[in-house]
Amino acid sequence: MKTQPLRRIAVIDIGKTNAKVVLVDALSGREIAVRKCTNTVLPGPPYPHFDIESLWAFIIDTLKEFAGNPGFDALSITTHGASGVLLNKRGELALPVLDYEYLYPQEVQASYEALRPDFAETSSPLLSGGLNWGAQLHFQKELFPEAFASVATILTYPQYWSYRLTGVAANEATSLGCHTDLWLPFEGTYSPLVDRLGIRTLMAPIRSAFDALGVIRPEISAELGLSGAVPVYCGIHDSNASLLPHLIGFGTPCTVVSTGTWVISFAVGAKPAHLDAARDTLVNVDANGNPVPSARFMGGREWDLLTHDLPPTTEDEERAALRSVLDKELMMLPSVVKGTGPYPGHTARWTKEPASPAEHRVAASLYEALMTLTCLDLIASAGPIVVEGPFAGNPVYLAALHTLAERAVHASEASTGTAIGAALLTGIRLEVPMHEVRDTIDGLQAYAETWRCLTHTA
Repeated sequence: MKTQPLRRIAVIDIGKTNAKVVLVDALSGREIAVRKCTNTVLPGPPYPHFDIESLWAFIIDTLKEFAGNPGFDALSITTHGASGVLLNKRGELALPVLDYEYLYPQEVQASYEALRPDFAETSSPLLSGGLNWGAQLHFQKELFPEAFASVATILTYPQYWSYRLTGVAANEATSLGCHTDLWLPFEGTYSPLVDRLGIRTLMAPIRSAFDALGVIRPEISAELGLSGAVPVYCGIHDSNASLLPHLIGFGTPCTVVSTGTWVISFAVGAKPAHLDAARDTLVNVDANGNPVPSARFMGGREWDLLTHDLPPTTEDEERAALRSVLDKELMMLPSVVKGTGPYPGHTARWTKEPASPAEHRVAASLYEALMTLTCLDLIASAGPIVVEGPFAGNPVYLAALHTLAERAVHASEASTGTAIGAALLTGIRLEVPMHEVRDTIDGLQAYAETWRCLTHTA
């Protein structure tokens, strides 16, 4: 591999909603360039699945652009969890990459529930659709036995892209450890489900997220116009990519709130007495292989559902609306997306209808903060709180967290925190730019107490 210091790192960053390719400066961590496309779900047949070839075309086109100017000398990968890839002996897809939000027939769900290990073993709660990757594998094996019989290799999702670039097959613990039912986070090995599904011999070798698996294959390198061999790193689950810089920067204990389609809270160093499988708490596995108590809700999706029709509002308008929202106890109660998060069975409702777009947006921000704080309580979070992703740019959300948590809150100023975390896999050292939140909200404690009472009695 290369011996000279890295200058620029290309990062493939595939989220559930959007896919990006980011060029990161290896010295400063600055994002030199970002290209984005929609992560399209095709309706089928045989079931809703990701448009893998469109993603590949986008990746190749963008890498070709970056290779031409200014160039890159390493490549890393991060993707959403709850996905994996089945390859046949030719290295092609044996079945399409299933959309994890697809809901299976009741009889398939019931047979999987009888098969999966207990939460006490895996720290992986039973989730809807294919949010447990084990449920996807069971569904594909039961309903498409002929195609499944052709499977030669099973890969976690980030490692599919590293395989496609290098030809080296691997699996990795952060993706195996994100509520798949397939991993024992405290033992660092596969769960009994792997043998119950009969797939142990199909699972690619486990590699560290920090491993350079190989260089970009010669034919792809030539297509991109690269002048030399470019190493490709194994890759990492996206929320764990967001976590990685803060494991280095803040130590233990600390709390990282990674926001995107999902809001995932990591309590680094926490040892909660009890995690509630019914409230979307779990144990993730960090890039170093360590178990991390976590909780989540679909906060980014909920924000989009609550605000997508609203006209823009200014900070001044929201500041003025904040007082009326608190005085009127104007609240959104959970859950906007049912079936996930700390209140999976609750049906969302407004306590009062917002009188303006600014009130609507402020109340939505407070809802997101209160849901986040509920998650932090469930996992016995401690230490400074770091918020990364889109909500790091929401001043009402940040001030609410600071007010109610009564501890330091830091907001990341990086627009793509997952890309920086993935870039760190190459061995570089970066500091994520961030600022400490100073604002507080008078009267928010009473509002929060009312929200909690209404939520618990719903």
